[in-house]
Amino acid sequence: MDPLSSVLSLLQPASYMFRAIDAAGDWSIRFPAHSGIMCCALLSGRVWLTVEGVGDVLMEPGDCVLLPKENAVRLGSAVDARSLDVGEVMPQFPEGGVVTLNGGGAVFGLGGYFEFDGRHAQILLDVLPPIVHIRQESDRTALRSAIERIMQELREPQPGGFLVAQHLAHLMLLQALRMFMNEERAGSVGWIYALGDRQISLALNAMHRDVGRRWTIETLAACANMSRSTFALRFKERVGEAPMDYLTRWRMLQAGARLSGTREPISSIAPSLGYASESAFSTAFRRVMGCSPRQYR
Repeated sequence: MDPLSSVLSLLQPASYMFRAIDAAGDWSIRFPAHSGIMCCALLSGRVWLTVEGVGDVLMEPGDCVLLPKENAVRLGSAVDARSLDVGEVMPQFPEGGVVTLNGGGAVFGLGGYFEFDGRHAQILLDVLPPIVHIRQESDRTALRSAIERIMQELREPQPGGFLVAQHLAHLMLLQALRMFMNEERAGSVGWIYALGDRQISLALNAMHRDVGRRWTIETLAACANMSRSTFALRFKERVGEAPMDYLTRWRMLQAGARLSGTREPISSIAPSLGYASESAFSTAFRRVMGCSPRQYR
């Protein structure tokens, strides 16, 4: 499994509170600080999005914005429009419904949240900036089909439509993260940025594809077609930690998911993650996770 797929599989994103907004005139809605990732996508019209403490973004048709930090957010026709709290506007509209403001017709957009496994969510949220704004024309085209299908499911409810909209929302999240990864960001540090480095991504993909292999700096450097010393230096520059530290942390996150989600014995988990003994595995687990495997379970 590739790194992005394996991280999202570990985090088990769940979408909720997805609603469409059909608005016109002067309007503004304030959303409180949130956990996980807030997602906004615009199909028609123009909307000002304000992330409190960060800044303002003008959204155009086809734009998608991901907001991974716990900041309050305002959406509206203008930055200085008088805001209503979301609790005043939306209680009467069920999840998956369409909220109409001032008769609608000028702006049509989609918003909602993705929640993640709270124990591990920071491995994704910490490497993303406060505002991920997808606005390249080619990217808009790729996202538009998913956005339009979700809108259709919300506008014209069909049996199973809510589940279809949830799956499409997950597809939209994955597509937006892919596009974010493909943009050039000089100097950015973190595993998601390092996937844009052709050679380092070869090593990252190898680690995630075969996490239980007895990897060494030499074998990882060979995957990246680099010398040992050059690979170790560049990996740390791009990812933010040494190759073996990254591998150990990823192994322990995998172990944590199996300890909490299955009854698999430690004697089986340890060798599958590259450890020759339970004691070596337990020592590494305690160092990374802060407690023993049994306490974690």
